[in-house]
Amino acid sequence: MRISRSRELFAQAQRVLPGGVDSPVRAFRAVGGQPLFIARGEGPYLYDVDGNRYIDYVLSWGPLILGHAHPEVVEALQQAVARGTSYGAPSPLEVELAELVQAFIPSIEMIRFVNSGTEATMSALRLARAYTKRDKIVKFEGCYHGHADLLLVQAGSGVATLGLPDSPGVPRGATQDTLVARYNDLESVRTLFEQYPDEIAAVIVEPVAGNMGVVPPVEGFLQGLRELSRQYGAVLIFDEVMTGWRVHPGGAQTLYGVTPDLTTLGKVIGGGLPVGAYGGKREIMEMVAPSGPVYQAGTLSGNPLAMTAGITTLKVLQRPGVWEQLEAAARRLAAGIGEAAREAGVPVQQTRVGTMFATFFTETPVRDWPTVKTSDTERFARFFRAMLERGVYLAPSQFEAGFISLAHDDAVLDATIEAAREAMQDIA
Repeated sequence: MRISRSRELFAQAQRVLPGGVDSPVRAFRAVGGQPLFIARGEGPYLYDVDGNRYIDYVLSWGPLILGHAHPEVVEALQQAVARGTSYGAPSPLEVELAELVQAFIPSIEMIRFVNSGTEATMSALRLARAYTKRDKIVKFEGCYHGHADLLLVQAGSGVATLGLPDSPGVPRGATQDTLVARYNDLESVRTLFEQYPDEIAAVIVEPVAGNMGVVPPVEGFLQGLRELSRQYGAVLIFDEVMTGWRVHPGGAQTLYGVTPDLTTLGKVIGGGLPVGAYGGKREIMEMVAPSGPVYQAGTLSGNPLAMTAGITTLKVLQRPGVWEQLEAAARRLAAGIGEAAREAGVPVQQTRVGTMFATFFTETPVRDWPTVKTSDTERFARFFRAMLERGVYLAPSQFEAGFISLAHDDAVLDATIEAAREAMQDIA
């Protein structure tokens, strides 16, 4: 595998971009080597600037549920861009996408489109604080909700991958009202509510943790969060930026039968373009300006290109059999990787929910951040490199999720599982 052009570009990039990248985990520091520079994506594949082809399970970190450059999305965007890239005024596309989202996730009675997941979670928490007239929030170890100051506490994959403190530059006062509980440990949440019964504005959670790998909720955990939040008058926020349309067409809230007060979204609803959203109960959302006093604005919010890509993507996902095809492919892939590890005698915990999956190199069942951290990150790095050499592109971190797309057909899955079998033998 020749990567000379990628090496040249990385050297050039480091002179003008911090670390040579525009998002930290892309730098490959957790797995060794250097990042590949990508020239194009097509279906299930990425092609780097040196002409190498890779089966892609990063999929732009989740949004590309239809695969790269899906023909219907490309055609819709070509037509949309000819009509203008941004209006700075309302368009019918915002209404259409909002109604599509509601059709999938009925708990979202009103929605506000923004430009990123970080913006969505930050705005939802501001809204929850205004609605409850309280300041404190509860988040969970290993769950990431964007890089807003108040949320960079025990924030999961990106920070953990680099081995950094949560972040210099965050004022102490910004996180003084952020309380941290243990994921899948309801008693840790109950303790916080008992300690601050009238001060907690919101509980925010990834209903399936996707920023420490893929860690499903244990039975009763999400239901318990719903009950505690209701009991103490706090807003329950499901961060479904990653899980929306990835674990179930109606999100994790539909899969597990738990209705939050607010939901944050991103990734899939933009079809590969920058987007975010937050929404939920009408009585809460009507507090957002200009309906109410909670200010939030964005120059490119609801821009026609992101709305078009999102509409096209969700319409494809509405078609009969599409979700079943996606989940079947993910189930087959996860089972194949797990079997490859068993054949090689490599201890792993293979997890999957819907179209998200992760391979943890540990003998310890994973259920929270401490158990996830028992993973052998050096062995993962060896596995990552062995898969890359065989033309399979995984997320360059033990603590990130993998994703399937509609373009990953049986032949692609067969090639991936065979590569995993060889790679597991290499690292045994």
